[in-house]
Amino acid sequence: MEKIFTTSNEIKSEIINLSAILNLPKGTEAFVSDIHGEYDEFAHILRNGSGNTRQKISELFTGRLTAESQKRLAFLIYYPTEILRQTKEQMPDEGSLSQWYIDTFNELIEMLRYTSSKYTRSKVRKAIKDDFVYITEELLYADSNDNAKYKYYYEVMESIIRLDMADSFIISTCHTIQRLVVDHLHIIGDVYDRGPHPDYIIDHLMKRWGSLDFQWGNHDILWIGSAAGSKLCMANLIRISARYNNLRLLTNYGIGLSDLRDFAEKYYKPLNSFQPKSDTGAKIPNDDACYDNCVQQAIAIMQFKLEGQTIKRNPDFQMSERMLLDKLSLDRKTIEIDGKTYPVVDGCFQLVDPDDPYKLTDEEEKILIDLSQQFIDAPKLRYHMAYMMNNGSMYLKYNGNLLLHGCVPVDEEGKMLGWTVNGQTYAGKDLFDFFEKVLKEGFQKPKLVDCLNSDIIWYLWTGKMSPLFGKRAMTTFERYFIEDVQTHHEVKNPYYSLRKEEWFADELLSEFGLDPENGHIVNGHTPVKLGHSPIMANRKIFVIDGGMSKPYHKTTGIGGYTLLSNSYGFQLVTHEPFTTRKRAIADMTDVVSTKRVIEQSVKRTTVGDTDIGISLKKQIANLTARLESIEKKQTINA
Repeated sequence: MEKIFTTSNEIKSEIINLSAILNLPKGTEAFVSDIHGEYDEFAHILRNGSGNTRQKISELFTGRLTAESQKRLAFLIYYPTEILRQTKEQMPDEGSLSQWYIDTFNELIEMLRYTSSKYTRSKVRKAIKDDFVYITEELLYADSNDNAKYKYYYEVMESIIRLDMADSFIISTCHTIQRLVVDHLHIIGDVYDRGPHPDYIIDHLMKRWGSLDFQWGNHDILWIGSAAGSKLCMANLIRISARYNNLRLLTNYGIGLSDLRDFAEKYYKPLNSFQPKSDTGAKIPNDDACYDNCVQQAIAIMQFKLEGQTIKRNPDFQMSERMLLDKLSLDRKTIEIDGKTYPVVDGCFQLVDPDDPYKLTDEEEKILIDLSQQFIDAPKLRYHMAYMMNNGSMYLKYNGNLLLHGCVPVDEEGKMLGWTVNGQTYAGKDLFDFFEKVLKEGFQKPKLVDCLNSDIIWYLWTGKMSPLFGKRAMTTFERYFIEDVQTHHEVKNPYYSLRKEEWFADELLSEFGLDPENGHIVNGHTPVKLGHSPIMANRKIFVIDGGMSKPYHKTTGIGGYTLLSNSYGFQLVTHEPFTTRKRAIADMTDVVSTKRVIEQSVKRTTVGDTDIGISLKKQIANLTARLESIEKKQTINA
């Protein structure tokens, strides 16, 4: 809420304050994409500020602290609770621990002072835990050369130790440094997918992070869509969870799966094509593997039936070629696709009626309705999805840059493709805006009954004109039942080859109302293969899905990319593959491998050059007009 100023002096003070803020250096933005539920790796990257923390420690303490001491300080900032526990176990006596506390207080306060130098005191205060605001500010703004106050500051630190507050103070200060190293966080899609703990990621962000935004990814849509009542989104979500041995995530959200499990075990037996996969490569217990296998079959058949129904009632989707159940031979041993007959492997079509292949059985219908109602009603799921919706969008224009997860559907010449639905055609930016409107309406008013909104939300997951999918078709059916790998291939939209061209980047930026001369596009969704560059279109497009998900590490050869934009320009950060949180702490193994400056500003960028600066300038103009009005009245009255 904007402050109300009643006197000319109050207005003048605020103009001075805002004008000064405009000249501060721009805060650091971090861009992260395709987390895929890998909480430990994502949390580590947040904690180390994509390598920013280690860099600042080096700048501040090189020549004063050894490399090993700098590393220990960095890991204390990343994992204060765990490093405190380790340190206290290693201390020989209370006197040594007290001295360590004093030294650590000084190092952390110095680090906090250095990290917070580009922010106003007000902003720094908001980043500090309420319990420690007074103490931290006293130490933070102390004059180290003021001998008269030395005893005062030393007594503050001694009192923290004496009153058994040292650990809490250190933890609070470390968390404050984490929050200030990165000023704003952009998450460019796919918090959710095969990884085990996207729920932890959302909890972490809600509790510990301030300024952030999401650009929704295709996997996020399955969860948002399920909370909006889309049975098809839900069926895909459950199938993928079963495929990657992650059904426990659904139970963490309060979704009961017992009826589905009983149904699956009643009608299905394990098949090779439905063997679950482990995200970590660990062996899956036999009972879990059997359960996941049968559930995967049951929900996959329901998914294919629902797809057929949805495609039939939406001819605008132009997806009739994806109706495959009616292409099966009567003996279910072959299928005809595009005029070619293929053998079917591991068929599980015992509940598919040859006369009406897309009709659900009564039991299937009952299970889907029950599960869908659970997804709509699950409080924690609703809370998490609301957080993503309230802080997210299909795309974002931020500080002159365009952020989007997937693609802008185009033809081979780069012309924006139009999608017609309900007699209206949408292309380019309008297509994104249309999908966002439908998604928000669907989430705000979830429905159990099938409707156009829920159908379009599912289309976002798999439709060829979906900016979040970006392929001609999703070949889930073929991957399960046909051995010929040529049928598995998913043809990408021409966007993915054209984005290497500078002229194409310029057209995209113009389409979204941004300046092609100075703007950039930050993209996720497609892992950058080993040997390929994530920097495209003459440094105008950055693709930062480097493969945070563990199965992608072999493809990419790395543990993911993040992008940093600070007052000096852009840096691309390449991360080494992450092992485990426990091992990272035990070995103090960081994941940042290289930082590469990809664009350097001629002059240091200030707040005045950003979107926030534009807003502040408008406030200053309004305040100036009010001040002139007040002074004019005072002159008349005088």
